[in-house]
Amino acid sequence: MDTDHQLIFIDFEFTMPEGKAQSKGFYPEIIEVGIVIVKKQEIIRTYSSFVKPSNNPLLTSRCKSFLNISQDQVDLGITFVEFISYLNELNQYGNNTVVTWGNMDMKVLKLNCEKQHLPFPLTGKMRDLSLEYKKFFGDRNQTGLWKAVEEYGKKGVGSHHRALDDALTTYNIFKLVENDKRYLSRPVPTTIGDRIDLSKVMSKFAT
Repeated sequence: MDTDHQLIFIDFEFTMPEGKAQSKGFYPEIIEVGIVIVKKQEIIRTYSSFVKPSNNPLLTSRCKSFLNISQDQVDLGITFVEFISYLNELNQYGNNTVVTWGNMDMKVLKLNCEKQHLPFPLTGKMRDLSLEYKKFFGDRNQTGLWKAVEEYGKKGVGSHHRALDDALTTYNIFKLVENDKRYLSRPVPTTIGDRIDLSKVMSKFAT
């Protein structure tokens, strides 16, 4: 395996409209990021930050309540441009595979980049772990992150809907699924009955 290869587990939290119907001009903006970087099955660093939204800088009451995030926290966060600069730096450290739970994180990142006329910063392979989980277990519907980890008899890290905690939880369930894949891909050892036609042996002794 490429020694420079790194897995980047990413989770974002976004702005939310006040009601279910989005107001004119609204689009989800990244306001919290959590990143876990893994090389050779070891976490080499983590990153966590709030990000100041620019299109709708004031968080709605629904957003603050659902995510348990305050206006002051995002006001003191980095700018989206600064965050993109950080993501660009990740490309310098190795060959990347970006792992997320669901496809919404990358969709919103691409949308935010387009709105601010910035090139998409991440290179390498993209993996939607929730889709892999669904296919692996034959589920009809995609499972939520914390429900999936609970189905393994485990608990999520920290608090749900905190970006770094969810990124760490994604890494933990990634390890569980990968271990199951390796276990199921191992060839089943043959028994002596598989290697010898016992009916022929018994007929020989019967004569």
